[in-house]
Amino acid sequence: MLADPAGLLAVAIVVAVAVIFGFGIRETFAPVASLKAISLDPALLPDYAVRTVLRMLAAMAASLLFTFVYGTFAAKSRRAEIVLLPLLDILQSVPVLGYLSFTVTFFVKLAPHWVLGLELASIFAIFTSQAWNMAFSFYQALRTIPGDLDEASRAFRFSAWQRFWRLEFPFAVPGLVWNMMMSMSGGWFFVVASEAITADRQQIALPGIGSYVALAIQQENFSAIVWAIAAMTVVIVAYDQLLFRPLVVWADRFRVEQTAAQSVPHSWFLQSLRHSRLIALATRPVTRCLHGLLRVRFLNLRPDTGRTLAGTKLSRLIDVIWYASVAAAAVWIAVVIVRYVAGGTGRGDLVTVLRLGSITLLRVVVLITLASFVWVPLGVMIGLRPKLAERVQPVAQFFAAFPANLLFPFFVIPIVRFGLNADIWLTPLMILGTQWYILFNVIAGATAFPTDLLEAAKTFRFRDWQWWRVVMLPGIFPYYVTGAITASGGAWNASIIAEVAAWGHHQLYAHGLGAYISRATAAGDYPRIVLGIAAMSAFVVLFNRLLWRPLYALGERRFRLD
Repeated sequence: MLADPAGLLAVAIVVAVAVIFGFGIRETFAPVASLKAISLDPALLPDYAVRTVLRMLAAMAASLLFTFVYGTFAAKSRRAEIVLLPLLDILQSVPVLGYLSFTVTFFVKLAPHWVLGLELASIFAIFTSQAWNMAFSFYQALRTIPGDLDEASRAFRFSAWQRFWRLEFPFAVPGLVWNMMMSMSGGWFFVVASEAITADRQQIALPGIGSYVALAIQQENFSAIVWAIAAMTVVIVAYDQLLFRPLVVWADRFRVEQTAAQSVPHSWFLQSLRHSRLIALATRPVTRCLHGLLRVRFLNLRPDTGRTLAGTKLSRLIDVIWYASVAAAAVWIAVVIVRYVAGGTGRGDLVTVLRLGSITLLRVVVLITLASFVWVPLGVMIGLRPKLAERVQPVAQFFAAFPANLLFPFFVIPIVRFGLNADIWLTPLMILGTQWYILFNVIAGATAFPTDLLEAAKTFRFRDWQWWRVVMLPGIFPYYVTGAITASGGAWNASIIAEVAAWGHHQLYAHGLGAYISRATAAGDYPRIVLGIAAMSAFVVLFNRLLWRPLYALGERRFRLD
């Protein structure tokens, strides 16, 4: 007998998913003329859901590739770091609408007569909501690799290729998996903006749940909103059980510890895959190929002998040239932006964006503080209990993925009816883009926390605040800072949605930089779009440089597992 019932079930699921995705991919290469108007017929939601998930998975693949390349360069090159980290701060602060304002035309021109061009524009928009926190997580992991593991890799004379796949990637996997889940949820949060947008007066409405939700909001159709929520729930539970829960179980093998964990996560689908002989036969050639690649001494660079170039005259000269080049490039970019913005705005606009940016900054600080007090203890509790994490994971993903647009009726209608202050009552919408980065990263930190250190803390009878101060907070500190940095960027990004709410003909605007950029985007006012994005980027970079980066350095210096 080739397989047991569980194995046959796994094969059936894999084949069914492949067939469904094959159908969705075929639609991607159809002519633009074949696109139909979005309908609120619930029978079309399965097709819309498949198209949306395909875009999100494609963006996830691109985000992983970006993470490995960008995070590695930022962590290993001090010269590259001074450019890549501030650039990452800027990239995560630029709102999705800001990217789409300038990239939709480019992607459409790549395939002007095919749906593929529009799909690429949507995938890129989702990519911009997924990649940054994954890159931060990978960078943080590479900078906090335990010293004994680093010395062991040097003793075994690993090549750069072997070191990456045998040490750096495995060490980063636990945190990266949870950030992948957060990134997938972040894609849902901006799915309406990525599928149903107006940029430069060009309407784009691709088949998907985001376009469905946008149309339901426009027509004030509550029943369609309910159907969309139901479809989202089914999809999130499905990819949690078939993708992320198996990844969490697989990532558990890479925890850094000297004693076995008392409880481990479980995945019925992964267990079924492991018991399926058909799956084993089908994947055996791929497995052998991957194992062979891991043994290749690719990039076999000369190991570090302890004598670095940092103190040589040549190194100092290279540093001077590099820093001068970076400064010159920054000045040139700033001059270009100033000239472009000055052609379509006035001095009053600069004062306006600084004032509105300060208001949005206040919202971000308050929300991050509140989210930290709530989700740090809860994240630790979930991360230390695999069974609880197994039950909470799909629920957390659902709420993290919940688009703020679906909550507009519950905010707009009471605000309009009772004459409430939009500046105050629209602010809670921003927390949807803030709290989950902190929660998922804290869970990742608690999950990766060595069991032997927990047992040592129990032996020394650490209790209450002493346990938090001496054991847990130092252990999760690098993960929390990563979550807080990405939460800051996510909150700024969410301001585009949270400070502008619509339900049918009702339009509400809160005072803030997000509303300023949203209005400029809708009007196709590129000088003001650039001014708003530049101001937002400046706020985020200064905030990260003055607060989060020093905390990052503290985590690398004092709270790494050595």
